[in-house]
Amino acid sequence: MANRLFKSNNSRSRWPFHKVLIANRGEIAVRIIRTCRVLGLATVAVYSTTDAKALHVKLADEAVCIGPGSAEKSYLNISALIGAALVTGADAVHPGFGFLSESVAFSRACQDNDLTFIGPSPETIALLGDKEAARLTMRRAGLPLVKGSQEPLHDLATALAQAEEVGYPVMLKAAAGGGGKGMRIIRNAEEMEAKFAVAQDEARASFNDDQMYLEQYLAHPRHIEVQVIGDQYGNALALGERDCTIQARHQKVIEEAPAAVLPAPVREAMLAQSEHAAAQLKYEGLGTIEFLYNEDGSYYFMEMNTRIQVEHPITELTTRVDLVESQFLVAAGAQLKAERPASVGYAIECRVNALTPGKITALHLPGGPGVRVDTALYQGYTVPSNYDGMIAKLIVYGERRQRALQQMQAVIDETVIDGIKTNLDLLIEILQAPAFQRLTTTVNWLDDQMNPNQKEEQDDEDRFKQRPG
Repeated sequence: MANRLFKSNNSRSRWPFHKVLIANRGEIAVRIIRTCRVLGLATVAVYSTTDAKALHVKLADEAVCIGPGSAEKSYLNISALIGAALVTGADAVHPGFGFLSESVAFSRACQDNDLTFIGPSPETIALLGDKEAARLTMRRAGLPLVKGSQEPLHDLATALAQAEEVGYPVMLKAAAGGGGKGMRIIRNAEEMEAKFAVAQDEARASFNDDQMYLEQYLAHPRHIEVQVIGDQYGNALALGERDCTIQARHQKVIEEAPAAVLPAPVREAMLAQSEHAAAQLKYEGLGTIEFLYNEDGSYYFMEMNTRIQVEHPITELTTRVDLVESQFLVAAGAQLKAERPASVGYAIECRVNALTPGKITALHLPGGPGVRVDTALYQGYTVPSNYDGMIAKLIVYGERRQRALQQMQAVIDETVIDGIKTNLDLLIEILQAPAFQRLTTTVNWLDDQMNPNQKEEQDDEDRFKQRPG
């Protein structure tokens, strides 16, 4: 189990945990199961009644039904998840991303039941989940910040008062999570009155937490994030950066590594500051520090996610490091090397989203050198309406960005997913757009460029993702 991030004497023939419950579903559950198999760790899948025939259920060593189709009654049900771990004899829990991956209560419940939580401590999750505390912590660590709210927002009156203090426009966000859930651009008090309760309801449904916060809205930035990892000994490394600028309604669509738009001095400063911040926090496990980057070279800390990211594969390809394995090694007490791994080549990820639920009647996924597909799809599988619509990630790796772009277009052209509507056509349009190829896009570019048909499709996707179980 050699891993180039860690000192060679950390190679382990025996783990302090032996059976891992994956508290998630879909492609990330499949991804974790595959690494566990390589590491010799037994796996337990959990599933809702809707997911009884899902691929992660078929691949795991054991599987436990934890409730009905509603996420609130299954994948967000802490007692059901802990019960599944205990009844199967699991001694570790990997939360994946989304659902309870950044839940203090879930992390603490694992701790209280002697289950190794594959992630940072409850205290760290709590600190970074409190957006104002996180901002203050990162300011002390030397990261630049935009103006934002001074306390969690529980009601409209507080939100209005804080927005007046910060100054419109502001970005309203769910305090407990990310992924675009619970996010709204607010340009004046009237919009706050119209949108606050809707965003709060969305946050509650997605994260079991309706606390909100807000920050000054930057109109034309790019979205850059740094992958960090820390061990139990106070060491931290930055594993390169990703450009996640291409977004539709605050949901990432295409990600790239490295961020070609960054001048070398800015990249080095961003990586070094992120390493320093993670070390100052004594951060343990994988985490992602997200920034808003302006054309003039300035950048501002946005938030830190205390979990593995959807877009982790492009960092794996450019650093040649299995990040899921690295999570397990940190949890097992392995010690990081002192040197930061070099980023080599260029990787791009396109998120394939289902716009409608339905049965997959025909499926062909691409392959070849430098091509990776992370998915839980199979022919005959029925994509449910209960959960997020991301059904696959198409990832390519090449020596240069232009080569990777050409290969990604070929990969999408080869992909066949029949029986449902997907965003494959939109992905091709983005890849061929001159602004995307010239790196002149901003986080709002895609929303601004969408034609009426594309906006209708995005409305379909949003309704799909938000449909109650």
